[in-house]
Amino acid sequence: MNANTTPAAKGFKLGSTLYSFTNEWHERRFGFEDLIAEVARRNLGPGLEIIGFSSIRGFPNVSDDFAAHFKDLMAKHGLTPSCLAINADVAIRRGTMMSIDEAVAYHVPQIEAAAKLGFPVIRSQFAAPAEVAIKLLPLLEKHGIKMGPEVHAPLNPNSPPVMAYREAYAKVNSPLLGFVPDFGCCAFDLPATYIENLRRQELPEHLIQLALEVWHLPKDAGWKRQEFARRVEPLQADPADVSALSVMFNILSPGVAEMWKEIIPQVVHVHGKFYDFDADGNETSIAYDKILPVFHDGGFTGFMSSEWEGHLYMRGVDAFDMVAKHQALARRVIARHTGQLA
Repeated sequence: MNANTTPAAKGFKLGSTLYSFTNEWHERRFGFEDLIAEVARRNLGPGLEIIGFSSIRGFPNVSDDFAAHFKDLMAKHGLTPSCLAINADVAIRRGTMMSIDEAVAYHVPQIEAAAKLGFPVIRSQFAAPAEVAIKLLPLLEKHGIKMGPEVHAPLNPNSPPVMAYREAYAKVNSPLLGFVPDFGCCAFDLPATYIENLRRQELPEHLIQLALEVWHLPKDAGWKRQEFARRVEPLQADPADVSALSVMFNILSPGVAEMWKEIIPQVVHVHGKFYDFDADGNETSIAYDKILPVFHDGGFTGFMSSEWEGHLYMRGVDAFDMVAKHQALARRVIARHTGQLA
């Protein structure tokens, strides 16, 4: 039996996003077809998420031949298209922002590409105002595709951009419009491997410790960046060091598992963000033992893409092995929660 269809994974349908394998892709060790084949060979499906602009040459233009070939690859390897990540790019023209109508037009061919490739879900971006999503609803209805922006650190379900979408959704009440939670905004700490990387860059230890102190404060990322800048100003720190350390306020943010309960009925896909594991196989900065039960009990039965972001600073690490550890963790947590493990 495929491990991803065991009772332990009943609530969550597991899968991978090709984003996890960015290093393998950029270093040309794996091509597009190779990545798909390796995901299947290592049993890291059945769901497969791809990012349109980074995975498909010429996207959002998708030829009939490519679409047919992609569907053949899915069938050959026993995988299921789970989510297509698209872009808003509202500031693609220097010095001006897209109008609402321009943003709608920019999204249309990307949605059409998702339909052509057989993706039932689209991950969009908050850069496009909620009005754009509402205007795209007829097209989503035509194809039966769900769409939602990614709730990524430093956002949370109650952040202003998310609330604007929630309020707009309440007016149309469509099951096709939702959200894609990213567990990076539900962290309790920063990965030790990330901190070690900062030290390898020879950033001053006292600045690292100061940044970590600010990161743990119960404030939003904008406030933390300003507070960190305020605290380092009398230290006459190198602006480049301050900038490098300020990144931590955006890649992960503190949050509790219960915060997701408000939007679980509107969750269309999940990004299972992770970085590293301890000796017991637990994620070192995100409490999966608390998060996954909340989604399970909330009735979520869609796909969770294992999304390894340690590739940003870790080299020489097999991303496929990391994804395998993440999916093993997910199965253990759900199985234990449902009483299927002693």
